[in-house]
Amino acid sequence: MLERIKASLPSLAPAEQRVGKLVLADPRAFANLPVTELADRSHVSKPTVVRFCRSMGYDGLSDFKLKLAGSVSEGVPFIHRSVDVDDKTSDIAVKVIDNTVAAFLKYRNDASSFALEHAAQALAATQKTNRRIEFYGVGNSGIVAQDAQHKFFRLGVNAIAYSDGHMQVMSASMLKPGDCAVIISNSGRTRDLMDACDIAKKQGATTIVITASGSPLASAGHIHLTADHPEGYDKYSPMVSRLLHLLIIDILATTVALRIGEELQPNLRDMKNNLRSKRYT
Repeated sequence: MLERIKASLPSLAPAEQRVGKLVLADPRAFANLPVTELADRSHVSKPTVVRFCRSMGYDGLSDFKLKLAGSVSEGVPFIHRSVDVDDKTSDIAVKVIDNTVAAFLKYRNDASSFALEHAAQALAATQKTNRRIEFYGVGNSGIVAQDAQHKFFRLGVNAIAYSDGHMQVMSASMLKPGDCAVIISNSGRTRDLMDACDIAKKQGATTIVITASGSPLASAGHIHLTADHPEGYDKYSPMVSRLLHLLIIDILATTVALRIGEELQPNLRDMKNNLRSKRYT
């Protein structure tokens, strides 16, 4: 987006050029400042600021600022810089949060709605027929699998999670048609998860894989939900891939809950009331 603005500057009127240069000089500030201050800093009128935004193909200032904020979050400062031993806590906080937000925004822009809908339909069908949904993961992905079990259990789904490779293979061997196995892996190269996916598929279960594109696991399941976020292992880096996987699970769980409809509400209400009664006052 910033490159396009830079390339368009020569074709703009002088006043609009000043607005464009302000964007390029500090895109983060531009995305957060009110129109009055933007006009003052550019030495132009407020209508000129809006006119610049429209000349760039956006509906107005609000639309332009929204897209700019997303573009900046995916792009430059901090996002591609690792945390460093000399960083202050405030610097680390900004880097970790920006890196996470960038991953979420990238997923929002790149996610396949068809694959998500296909996966949600498969999970909802399994819930409707009271069949099993199993979640497999190892390491950080194992944590995501446990979280997924919790979310789907609340929906009245016969859900279970395994993070041990032997248990995954044994359990996959007992799946039947109508069951569903969700395999979660950042690298998509874990041998046990590959084996479990292959066995579940042979047993007739629907297999949903949440993993990086181009990995062996990506082509092993029936439905692939792409989750691309390479982690840097040369030094400490936040495990953003785990948060991305949790986000995908949230999307699926929310969609399935809406598919179940109003019949789910009494159960959720009873659960919350029973849990609330267990709390200390």
